[in-house]
Amino acid sequence: MGVSPEAHQFAEFLATVSAKSSTPGLDLAVIRDIVDSNHKASTEPEGVTYAEVDAGGVPALWAIPEGADPDRALLHFHFGGSVTASMHSDRKAAGHIAKAAGARSLVVDFRLAPEHPYPAQLDDAETAYRWLLTQGYQPQNIGSTGHSIGGTLAVMLPLRLIAKGEATPGAIVSVSPWTDLTLGNPAVDANEDNDKMLSRATLELFRGAWLQDPAVDFTDPQISLVNADLTGLPPTIVYYGEYETLADDGAQLGRRLADFKVTTETHAMPEGQHSFVLGAGRVPEVDQAIGQMGQWLREHLGA
Repeated sequence: MGVSPEAHQFAEFLATVSAKSSTPGLDLAVIRDIVDSNHKASTEPEGVTYAEVDAGGVPALWAIPEGADPDRALLHFHFGGSVTASMHSDRKAAGHIAKAAGARSLVVDFRLAPEHPYPAQLDDAETAYRWLLTQGYQPQNIGSTGHSIGGTLAVMLPLRLIAKGEATPGAIVSVSPWTDLTLGNPAVDANEDNDKMLSRATLELFRGAWLQDPAVDFTDPQISLVNADLTGLPPTIVYYGEYETLADDGAQLGRRLADFKVTTETHAMPEGQHSFVLGAGRVPEVDQAIGQMGQWLREHLGA
């Protein structure tokens, strides 16, 4: 059974945006504007309102579904390889996930590379998490969610908290994570033609912009989650698209989580694109996956 016509249309949309943003000679600010237009792939989720906030010095955006559980919150991290995208590009997709989970979602507008290399993004993630705690949310009632580099940050943040001996969020949803910065996985090249958003060249550009400290090796477990000790992570669900350059990254993270006895599930979307959650509200397969994510968060937050 093939994928839906809407899934093909979504892939074509991603290809169009990618082609525009790859035009030679573009200024980075222009590229960022083009990448932000990926939000057009999502529909406006019904019954969700938005409010911009200052989360302890980090700009952020609340996505607030009608009837959301006042005691639960999601902390959401956007895509873009640390170089592009923003809380605005993820607003609608995050709203759909928030609605499925029945909880408001704080979409974090973390600083971007190359102006702000690693660990600025993780620092901002931690700041926003601590701000949520000051707002009265309990750690076990916070879900850490994201896709692409955001799916990586969704796991990195709890690991940093564990290293500090502090309470982690209660559950993680990691979509299309980038978990091996060596780019050594076969799918990086095998899916070059299938992935309409990412290529090896793009990943190399992102990697160079993000990791500017020569002392940080691409195999460093703080950077490449496939080498990290994942002991103590909260329940974590991983999604990736079969057509992604990072498909093996997602699959490998899923296996590693199981090896470390983390409560986990891994889901591969047939012919799925990188950051497929951007198709929320238009692509039936995406909506089904978001429904599963919401159920995971409902079951594991506050458990």
